[in-house]
Amino acid sequence: MNTIIILLRGINVSGKNKIPMKELKALLEELDYSDVKTYIQSGNIVLKTEEDLREVEKRIHTKIKEKYGYEVAVLAKEIKEVIEILQNNPYNHLPEKQQYFTFLFKGVKVEELEVDAKEDEFTILKDIVYVNAVGGYGKTKLTNNFFERKLKVSATTRNFKTTNHLVELAKS
Repeated sequence: MNTIIILLRGINVSGKNKIPMKELKALLEELDYSDVKTYIQSGNIVLKTEEDLREVEKRIHTKIKEKYGYEVAVLAKEIKEVIEILQNNPYNHLPEKQQYFTFLFKGVKVEELEVDAKEDEFTILKDIVYVNAVGGYGKTKLTNNFFERKLKVSATTRNFKTTNHLVELAKS
């Protein structure tokens, strides 16, 4: 059994795409995933399965669409991938509250991306954007929507605390 971290994009935000975590957990157990754990209301899941990542994404996406009637982008990562993301963080020497990870739903090659982000900065490595939001995520121009628009790829963002907690949850 592989331990997989699942990130859902855009659920329980501003009253849209509501999915209570208790229902989500039950829905995933209906799909025969084991040791399902959810973390906060924004679509963070850890589970165990023998399926490959793309199959997990497809099955969860389909089940949510069937049950709730709306599209939710689903991103599955192996625990080792998320550990590597944390280890490769170029901003890990800075305060944790400034560190954000924008998970891209596919890898990109970027030569240059222009933005006047003041003192905020970012680094793109394959399918992850590391963001150093000095004034906090609520004040940065380096948002999930900014990267989706500029890179033309779906994305979902998590802060350091959530990303790290998901790894710890997956290890337990």
